[in-house]
Amino acid sequence: MIFEPIQARRNDALQANPPSGDAHITTHASNWLWAVFSVMLLSLLISVFWTALRRNRNRTFHQIPIIVLTVASIAYFSMASDLGFVVIQSQRGPTRQIWYVRYIQWFINAPLLLLGLLAFTGMSTSDILTTMFFAWVLVICGLVGALVSSTYKWGYYVFGLFALFYIWYRLHGHARRFPFRSGGNFRGGYRTGAGYLTFIWLLYPICWGLSEGSNTISPTSEMVFYGILDLLSGPVFLLLFIWRLSRFEYSSLGPTALGAAGRGEIDGGGSAPLGEKGARPVSGTSGTGPSGGNGAGSV
Repeated sequence: MIFEPIQARRNDALQANPPSGDAHITTHASNWLWAVFSVMLLSLLISVFWTALRRNRNRTFHQIPIIVLTVASIAYFSMASDLGFVVIQSQRGPTRQIWYVRYIQWFINAPLLLLGLLAFTGMSTSDILTTMFFAWVLVICGLVGALVSSTYKWGYYVFGLFALFYIWYRLHGHARRFPFRSGGNFRGGYRTGAGYLTFIWLLYPICWGLSEGSNTISPTSEMVFYGILDLLSGPVFLLLFIWRLSRFEYSSLGPTALGAAGRGEIDGGGSAPLGEKGARPVSGTSGTGPSGGNGAGSV
């Protein structure tokens, strides 16, 4: 026949890269991971196109989804190809695949998601960096705990929970006290985004406890669980995030933009450097000097 019937290409990833360990992923899991990879890659292309439509000065926070989705695409390509794992002896006896490439993805992406949220609050840069640091602590504790075979892994689990509680405090307690001088629309968007991300991140420790922690669910079920969470905290969250940003000019952020003057002042006053609008001299000095003096401030 001139035209041969078109057949779907068979997924041979597990033949090219055979799985190891007693508990490992199946072809069905690999198919699911390829589907998640496709969504991540498509979302990345949408983000790149969307960013290209923005003016250069309005692209700052549109770059965050590009970074996050690029890393996620690489991670899911690796997992779908049955790469990026080690085999450990589980607490219950059988050996199990542990995917370190997933933790590399989270190590890069989790702090960036927090940065995208907190940059609009007016929180000081040091407070934002501290919150991002505890996201790193959360991910590292999850990785180390997953690689430990004994019950001591639950110690790292508890450390990770404390880091997660600190992040929640920053998102819902500390950050809400700041002025949001960029406007009420940003405040409402922040509350929605923070609540959404908090709920999704609450489910990650549950999945960890059932999979890497207790070896209760299979690696295939683990992949489905984590894949859904990564889709919700990745493409879904990020595309809604940049869609909301697309309605605003970055000039409306004023002093709340990351790196701008005046960050971290809860009362919103007197924090800009001298010589800028809203600045005021340091107590005990004078910008014009003593009366009849040479312009030097008095201390």
